Amino acid sequence: METARKILITGASGFIGSFLTEGGLERGYEVWAGVRQTSSRRYLRDGRIRFAELDLEHPERLREQLQAHREEHGGWDYIIHCAGVTKCRDKAEFERGNYEATRHLVEELSALGMTPLRFVYISSLSVFGPIREKDYSPIRESDTPCPNTAYGVSKVHAENYLRSVAGFPTVIFRPTGVYGPREKDYFLMAQSIRNHVDFAAGFRRQDLTFIYIKDLVQAVYLGVEHPKAAGRAYFVSDGQVYGSRVFSDLIRKELGNPWVLRFVCPLPLLRLISCVAGAVAKWRGTASTLNPDKYQIMKQRNWQCDISPLVEELGYRPEYPLARGVQEIIAWYKKEGWL
Repeated sequence: METARKILITGASGFIGSFLTEGGLERGYEVWAGVRQTSSRRYLRDGRIRFAELDLEHPERLREQLQAHREEHGGWDYIIHCAGVTKCRDKAEFERGNYEATRHLVEELSALGMTPLRFVYISSLSVFGPIREKDYSPIRESDTPCPNTAYGVSKVHAENYLRSVAGFPTVIFRPTGVYGPREKDYFLMAQSIRNHVDFAAGFRRQDLTFIYIKDLVQAVYLGVEHPKAAGRAYFVSDGQVYGSRVFSDLIRKELGNPWVLRFVCPLPLLRLISCVAGAVAKWRGTASTLNPDKYQIMKQRNWQCDISPLVEELGYRPEYPLARGVQEIIAWYKKEGWL
């Protein structure tokens, strides 16, 4: 009987990580969920899931954990490194959570002889920042990253580090805005529309792209399994481009077309509000949803990206255009009592 391939998914308790965990089970892997001791396991209740507690912030402790795992269970055939941070109080926290944690994991795996056959890193389209905004053409792999957020900078640092490690079998995925069940930021938009308020940032044209979580899972596992993926970096979207109101209009439709007051916030005012909210959150010792980093993301006008390499090299075929994805998430929010 053939032994199941072993895969580790770091950040498994998060929105994307929990779906990648389910995707591994569906594909017949022996799935190990990489979590912290304090991580929620709300969406990790399948009895087939095995757990590995990993402290990515402290390399000495991480080495002990990995060594103990190797002695008892061996290594992993594949690793999807999804752990990271998206909301922080300052740049240093982003660097620790995204760049340093990645470096610690790779260094300790290499030192212990636990290098996997494939290491998939979940990065972000945000690493490229606000480019191609004059002609609104798709961002391409050949473009030079120009991140204007602390989050994007930390992701670039992690990408550059991974590329610098000779012989380490890395594949990088750069998804655009990821939405789906369990996700909380886009849920706030649905909640606002249900309460009859819609909000937009700035008056200038904005081209948006999205990726439904199940399509992202499809893409990532193609990267795990396809021999052509080694050493590559791929953008991930559903292949379509949407105007700034399309997402909210689809949500409104699925909610039964409630009446809505639409507000467009001028960018200078939005910047001021974001700075104040970020400063207050930092004073309180928390991370705010609205902050200077978030302002830069909302300000960006062009989120188009070229997914043709993913389609042509790996056979990626997105199955969830935005209308279908929104229909599923609103149904899930209602079923779970979120709406």
